[in-house]
Amino acid sequence: MNDHPMIARIRLNPYSREVQRDLRDATQMHKTVMRMVPDGLGDSPRHQAGLLYRVDESDTASTLLVQAADLDPARLPAGYGHADVKNLSPMFTALRKGLGVRYRIVLNPAKRTRLPLDAKGKRGSIVPLSGPDADQWWLRKATDAGLQLHVLTPTNLAPVRPRKQEERGIRHSLVRYEGTATVTDPDALREAVLAGIGRGKPYGAGLLSLAPATAA
Repeated sequence: MNDHPMIARIRLNPYSREVQRDLRDATQMHKTVMRMVPDGLGDSPRHQAGLLYRVDESDTASTLLVQAADLDPARLPAGYGHADVKNLSPMFTALRKGLGVRYRIVLNPAKRTRLPLDAKGKRGSIVPLSGPDADQWWLRKATDAGLQLHVLTPTNLAPVRPRKQEERGIRHSLVRYEGTATVTDPDALREAVLAGIGRGKPYGAGLLSLAPATAA
């Protein structure tokens, strides 16, 4: 994986049928963003490409952020949106201990249930977390990722459910967190940005965005 990936910020065209489809269907959105990375990446192409993505919604626009080692927005469907692409090297270079940052991330907070001792060899089910439990989960993940959180503002998002699994009721609960933090471990933070955080990465979770904190 490229140590300094690219990030594309795509202002989505609300009149595009492909955009409308992808915003309704997480599986289709994943297929569309995977079109931007090179072919021939083996059995785990998303992981090999280091691909992470997130949809940021506002009252006036939807913006798709896609991060990977190599990106070609020209491979998106015609009329999908306007893309600005930049290299993340300057951001990684600027990271230092004590730096104040603003952050944004969409997460799928979850934990695996513990099974009784007689269930040795088996794994418990994945249980989504919400409210204070989800907040504490993100606080622990952020600390491990080299961030000391100061402001933690959660927003519950509509859960995503892959269309092909709708009948089984499988869905991924998503929470957007944003706020301010201080960098405590630049190396750990760099790895967290590269690898993403938590589960649900094929469904728009895990991409951590950072920007310098504005002075008061």
